Amino acid sequence: MTACWGSTFFLIHDLLDRVPTLDFLALRFAMASVALLVVAPRAVGRLSPRKRRQAMALGLLYGVAQILQTAGLAHTAASVSGFITGMYVVSTPLFAALLLGTRITRMTWAAVALATAGLGVLTLDGLSIGYGEAITLVAALLYALHIVGLGAWSTARDALGMSIVQILVIAVVCGLATAPDGVVLPDTTRDWLSIAYMAVFAGALALVGQTWAQAHLSPTRSAIIMSMEPVFAAFFAVLLGGEPTTLRMLLGGLMVLSAMLVVELLPRRRIEAEVQHIAV
Repeated sequence: MTACWGSTFFLIHDLLDRVPTLDFLALRFAMASVALLVVAPRAVGRLSPRKRRQAMALGLLYGVAQILQTAGLAHTAASVSGFITGMYVVSTPLFAALLLGTRITRMTWAAVALATAGLGVLTLDGLSIGYGEAITLVAALLYALHIVGLGAWSTARDALGMSIVQILVIAVVCGLATAPDGVVLPDTTRDWLSIAYMAVFAGALALVGQTWAQAHLSPTRSAIIMSMEPVFAAFFAVLLGGEPTTLRMLLGGLMVLSAMLVVELLPRRRIEAEVQHIAV
């Protein structure tokens, strides 16, 4: 899932020269909604009313986070935005402890610190705090709440239905945000294909994968694994986008990868003792 997300960065960077950001988001999630509804039209109907409400809340969190992150990009450098957004790695265990009563061990905090430092090395060229950085931080907190909420509420059986509801809500939120100015559609087949890829693979299927996976993973482990997204973004930017490889890129990527391996390869009982499914 993180590799798929990372593969979209250089595509989005190119696409946003021609299609406004909010219009792109609204179109992307609308197409993702249609794709999932065509494939599994009855999945939402199999959800209990409670699961639908939970999925709607998660979709609202994610949709608002997308808009805030986008608004922040207009006022801060992309590298700074990427680092601050990655602060969900730190926020997730804090919210998990506060909201779910999760016990976070020293080894887990060490992995969180290593992932955060790796994100800084990978993305930062300087950091100052202003309006753009502040609202991007709010977006990061909402992403963390989304991860924690999925960890508490998702089940493997309901993953598809919950994903469809979430994406529908995200599409509505982004659509409402861009509606006052009208929606700008792509002009070329290439741009439509790019959006279709990001809608189906990095949108619909990735969210289904995340929702299903978080039925089996704790929120903190999920957040650390997802911190690999900018690493994959750098990898694909070099492989397909023609960007040069730098020492910072290699060092930061290695630090984030090491943090992920810490939580995945060491015995799980030494990493954290978490209650993965709590009725909220």
